[in-house]
Amino acid sequence: MTDSLSPNPSSAAPAAERPLVSMLVIAYNQAGQIGDAVKSALAQTYQPLEIIVSDDASSDATFAAIEAALAGYSGPHRVITRRNTTNQGISAHLSQLAQLAHGELLFVAAGDDMSAPTRCERVVDFWLAHGRRPDLIATDLADMDETGQVHERVSPTELDTYRSFDDWLAGRPWLIGAAHTWSRRLFERFGPMLPGAAAEDQVMVLRAILGGGAVSLREPLVRYRRGGLSRKRRYGSVDELVARMRQSNRYGLAELAQLQRDAEIGGVGERMRAAMAPKLAREQFIHAMFEAGSLGERAGLLIRGAGVKLGLRIRMFLYASCPAVYAPGIWLKRVVRKERR
Repeated sequence: MTDSLSPNPSSAAPAAERPLVSMLVIAYNQAGQIGDAVKSALAQTYQPLEIIVSDDASSDATFAAIEAALAGYSGPHRVITRRNTTNQGISAHLSQLAQLAHGELLFVAAGDDMSAPTRCERVVDFWLAHGRRPDLIATDLADMDETGQVHERVSPTELDTYRSFDDWLAGRPWLIGAAHTWSRRLFERFGPMLPGAAAEDQVMVLRAILGGGAVSLREPLVRYRRGGLSRKRRYGSVDELVARMRQSNRYGLAELAQLQRDAEIGGVGERMRAAMAPKLAREQFIHAMFEAGSLGERAGLLIRGAGVKLGLRIRMFLYASCPAVYAPGIWLKRVVRKERR
């Protein structure tokens, strides 16, 4: 396919109308990829641009790779580097950077992806053409493998069709937050995101729908790397599977708390509470089952679990009480994958 990330003509917006924008490059244990992400940020054709590159307390050489990628840079963009002393997680990390940034638009840039040189330019033009109204702009992406080879185009859900909370309730969109740009207004109105959520994409799209709206720019302006931190994990043991289930449960509860808080601010708190009640009941049941201190407590939860389907109650009881019953199935899956390779 043609490389869709080659530069386009310069921005159509007169220099006097160009707002300051910020690119938030977040990294965590991505020493092998962060250099490419930083260089793609430095290569942006748009001005004025502020670039904040932040390492979320990586345990590898990520920060050294950031410094190496920036060494000798003397271009037009203002560049800030920083690193956290403790890992904050995606939602809290991005909220930190949003509070530090000065731009009217905030571009999300993952440490294992690459932005097209014209990403900021094209999105700003698009935003200005819409009268600065949208609070979130999502672009398409180009699928990139681990070697950097670009493959097919990735087109998330068309956000222009989501014009109200009713649209969001009818079906949450499929999103890739690494290609999102937010307005500063979203943080001014809703505040920082709560810590603990696994991702920010659904949270920020809901905020935008409750505000100035979310729109899609159908140009692949981000190279999205396969096998990044968001990839699907395979499990080598029941213990790994249970640990991931418990982590997903924590993420789910954190996202539900965030969505509810934002819905309250947006004036649809009661409707969100009613819509999310079944999911909240499931997540609370899973949490209680794993936190129960005895077999008797877990048996009581299994019997009483009002509002939670029996099949899920039984599965969670087995995972929490005798997870070894699932070991043969995990072993068989591992054997099948090995034979297919």
